[in-house]
Amino acid sequence: MKLMRVGGSGAERPAMLCPAGRMRDLSGHVNEIGGEALTPAGLDRLRALDPTTLPELPSTIRVGPCVGRPGKLVCVGLNYSDHADELGMNYPEEPILFSKATSSLAGPYDDIEMPRDGEALDYEIELAVVIGAKARYVSRAQALNHVAGYALFNDVSERNFQTRRGGQWMKGKSHDGFGPLGPWLVTADEVPDPQALELELSVNGGVRQKGSTGRMIFSVAELISYISRFMTLEPGDIIPTGTPPGVAMGMSPPAWLVPGDVLELAIEGLGAQRCRILPPP
Repeated sequence: MKLMRVGGSGAERPAMLCPAGRMRDLSGHVNEIGGEALTPAGLDRLRALDPTTLPELPSTIRVGPCVGRPGKLVCVGLNYSDHADELGMNYPEEPILFSKATSSLAGPYDDIEMPRDGEALDYEIELAVVIGAKARYVSRAQALNHVAGYALFNDVSERNFQTRRGGQWMKGKSHDGFGPLGPWLVTADEVPDPQALELELSVNGGVRQKGSTGRMIFSVAELISYISRFMTLEPGDIIPTGTPPGVAMGMSPPAWLVPGDVLELAIEGLGAQRCRILPPP
């Protein structure tokens, strides 16, 4: 299944994308794409529906972030070998974890606003893992059984806020709109191997990032198992799993995003995003 949230910002309703490409309203059957709806039992109830009996939604409706009200956004840094190589950094011995505010989530076609005092705006195409079953001290062998599905994610960052303003990375990662997610949550049964997906990001039509999830230092299963040692993962929690090479920070000189730039991202099977950079408020 491909699950979505559509409608005005803060007032999205749950929806399903049918094989014919039409969006169907799920609000008569589930309140949110998140939490209980993403458990194995919740997904089975949605699979049992006949999409043709659901109200059709207009094709012009805004598409919001495909998961609503996640409890946690647990991000992973420096998790692609070729990304570490471009930065001249050693591969981490354990996954590098950091948080991103859930208020940063945005729709896949929403504009991205440059923050006030921002000067070093960057992009990171990532595979996002969405948890469907509570995970606490899970083994690597069992980890993928706890996945509801996967989505396209852009871990937008202001690098000066991240690296020069003291403290942890979160302040450079959490501005409103810094987490475009979707367009769809593709359920795990439609993604047989999360380590065999191609990713691509372009700026103004020029390819900047191109890679494969096969270059992850720590696989999706390893990440879920590792994170579950330190915190309980719950249905609806989101794990962006790191980015391939080609970020603006890794270029010489850095090619930071500026107002007017257009970002286009795609992961095979998970859809595409298109966002425009706006000036500060």
